[in-house]
Amino acid sequence: MNALVKQKPDDGKPEAVRDTELARFSGVEKCAIILMCLGEDAKGLWSLLDEEEIKEISQAMSSLGLVSASVVEALVIEFVQKLSGSGAVMGSYEQTQRVLSSFLPKEKVETLMEELRGPAGRNIWDKLANVNEAVLASYLKNEYPQTVAVVLAKVRPDHAAKVLAELPEDFAGECVARMLMMEPVQRDILEKIEVTLRTEFMSNLARTSKRDSHEMMAEIFNNFDRQTETKFLTLLEERNRDSAERIRALMFVFEDLGKLDAGGVQTLMRAVDKGDLALALKGASDSLRQLFFSNMSERGAKLLRDDMAGMGPVRLKDVEAAQMRMVGAAKDLAARGEIVLSEGKGDDELIY
Repeated sequence: MNALVKQKPDDGKPEAVRDTELARFSGVEKCAIILMCLGEDAKGLWSLLDEEEIKEISQAMSSLGLVSASVVEALVIEFVQKLSGSGAVMGSYEQTQRVLSSFLPKEKVETLMEELRGPAGRNIWDKLANVNEAVLASYLKNEYPQTVAVVLAKVRPDHAAKVLAELPEDFAGECVARMLMMEPVQRDILEKIEVTLRTEFMSNLARTSKRDSHEMMAEIFNNFDRQTETKFLTLLEERNRDSAERIRALMFVFEDLGKLDAGGVQTLMRAVDKGDLALALKGASDSLRQLFFSNMSERGAKLLRDDMAGMGPVRLKDVEAAQMRMVGAAKDLAARGEIVLSEGKGDDELIY
């Protein structure tokens, strides 16, 4: 996607981008790029699509990422004059939501975007890796062994192992045999499998999976300051102790960062503001402080200690705000697949 579009010497119009570059995109992705470029001018086109087509194009649009100017010009050459800047567009979840909101009712957009989110992940294979192995196995056991072999070859090995263990023994053996003999899968076949998984499995999963109310409340409680959190948990304990304990177990709090291994700590420290790190650790337990210090150079740890000492007395409110920002950064890393956060279960360590 880094190839430059050459200009014809006679009329100045860009030549077609090489076939190998355009071949990287499926038909749905090409359609998504064109609609992204048209923006609100595409309202009439969107209105002609049925619900499944909108879902499929929206899914492709939300995961496009950066599309080079050369690709844009090759796909929508007749609209080049309408493009701004370099002609590049950025497909993202937020941009997709804005585009859909320009012509669909708010409730419809929210439903579509919720389905796009599905289980956390950037593409269909990331999403499958976050689907419970028993649920995925229940769906795959009704597919052809060759199809299952392709799917299991695309997901993470650890998740593939769990799914295989859930499949009927003879069927699982056949799938393993197909995986051993598998040759490179043609792009069009892989696209069909991806579309089927997205439209038949992930969409149904999103519609049928009712979110646990305790998980929702745990997320809300995670955004309270410590005083408010304590107040509400105390009130809830008086009314329903079991619910209070369940919410507490589901909450991810600052001290849970102590479950990170060395790689996780270093990944997090690279992602957070140094001022927030010093302020957050100012109010941390000794063990958590030591975890972060031990994953820094001797000089870096000394500088951080000096920064913390130089702050003098700090307000609890400011410390908690910095800790919440660090927890938020950790959750962002998890959303990008760089770490997997524990949900408060003692034996559920972070995995990389």
